[in-house]
Amino acid sequence: MAVNHAMEFIDVLRYFGALLLVLAMVGGAGLLARRFGVLGITRATAEKRLAIVETLMVGPRQKLFIVRRDNVEHLILSGPEGATVLENGFTPPAPTATPAATTVTP
Repeated sequence: MAVNHAMEFIDVLRYFGALLLVLAMVGGAGLLARRFGVLGITRATAEKRLAIVETLMVGPRQKLFIVRRDNVEHLILSGPEGATVLENGFTPPAPTATPAATTVTP
């Protein structure tokens, strides 16, 4: 009877070990896909051409996006009825420089 319980315990350990091995393999594949890109979908590059610059909720289900592509920005309204380009091809504003601190000498 004791041998039967020991074999059941070993079987349970074997099942958990196999589960952990499969989860580790799936996690490793996910990390590799993120690092090197998934073939046919995207490629990993240091310089991205497309970015969402800013988002703003304008209603319960409507959202404004500023999307930058190749240093040109587009304003897009997205909602349940679809997406609409509101403004097309504007250049981003120049970064504002903070005013330098001035010293006053008496």
